[in-house]
Amino acid sequence: MVAAANLSFYHSIARPILFRLPPESAHNFAISSLKLAFKSRTVRSFFERRFRQDSFGPLTRFGLKFTNPIGLAAGFDKNGVAAQALSALGFGFIEVGTVTNEPQFGNPKPRLFRLPRDQALINRLGFNNRGAEQLAQNLKSQRPDCVVGVNIGKSRSVKIDDAIPDYLASFAAVYDVADYIVVNVSSPNTPGLRQLQHAALLEDLLEALQEKNRALAGPQTPRPMLVKIAPDMVESQLEAIIDVALRTNIAGIIATNTTTDRDGLQTSPRKVAAYGDGGLSGTPLRGRATQVISFIYRSTRGALPIIGVGGIFTAKDAWEKICAGASLVQLYTGLIYEGPSVARRINGELSEMMKREGFASLDEAIGNCAQK
Repeated sequence: MVAAANLSFYHSIARPILFRLPPESAHNFAISSLKLAFKSRTVRSFFERRFRQDSFGPLTRFGLKFTNPIGLAAGFDKNGVAAQALSALGFGFIEVGTVTNEPQFGNPKPRLFRLPRDQALINRLGFNNRGAEQLAQNLKSQRPDCVVGVNIGKSRSVKIDDAIPDYLASFAAVYDVADYIVVNVSSPNTPGLRQLQHAALLEDLLEALQEKNRALAGPQTPRPMLVKIAPDMVESQLEAIIDVALRTNIAGIIATNTTTDRDGLQTSPRKVAAYGDGGLSGTPLRGRATQVISFIYRSTRGALPIIGVGGIFTAKDAWEKICAGASLVQLYTGLIYEGPSVARRINGELSEMMKREGFASLDEAIGNCAQK
């Protein structure tokens, strides 16, 4: 009942007001509002009691314990300034970033666009952030009460041939504040970045990061390290990435980042063309992301944990990805369109759906619909 009321308020009042603002202005307003509203521990505790869902039993993924499987994807809180507030909204984990070693402005504005008819976004932000060192300071001062992932990417000024030292610097800077670290080699908005998905380059990068990981860990267990991949690849390319991930002992794969495909959109081609380049997220990505998840799950026989991302707005969307092989899921565009109660609502409905389908635990459901 509470979730339905929150959803109705957001759809009828809050979202129309926010959608009158330019998308990036609305985003910045949302971040600032969250920081201000949840600055008080009393307020955060109130929302945590109402929004936190832990009805799934123990969820252990790559050595970490999650209260629920719904996470916030990287991109919403690039600098880790609102992670504490966001964790009070019911997410089981928050992923901040993408952050780079060097602070950078990103691409010229405007660089974020809404496609309401498609429930989608196009972004070409270009890793705008204040740098890995600043993000680490932000998280140290306001640590969220949930699992925290940090997503790292290549600085724009750094050539592909020099990417490894750049990633290593970011990795070291965020190591102490991250429960897990994601290597982003799949954003379409940094020139040449997706070249790092090529098997040889990716293996060199991941091996170097794992060596740094072990060195920083010392006698402790190294941080779980995941790699985030693009949806715009054929099966042979995915197979090569899977082989590299297994050889380099990666903890998991995040599937997927945004797509450059524009086929089948309801928004007029003229308007889409006017928006220009960028990654498309939201409903149009849903099917392709699920296909990639299923392919990875089948190819590894479930041995490689997958975080599923792309077009998650409802519990049904999340369930589809879990049944395809995802052991956790993330959303971003769904938060923009569905509002701050989205994680609470999905978790509640997902728990009911799991029981209705006859599964005693979420782990039993993972990959049960993946094509054999």
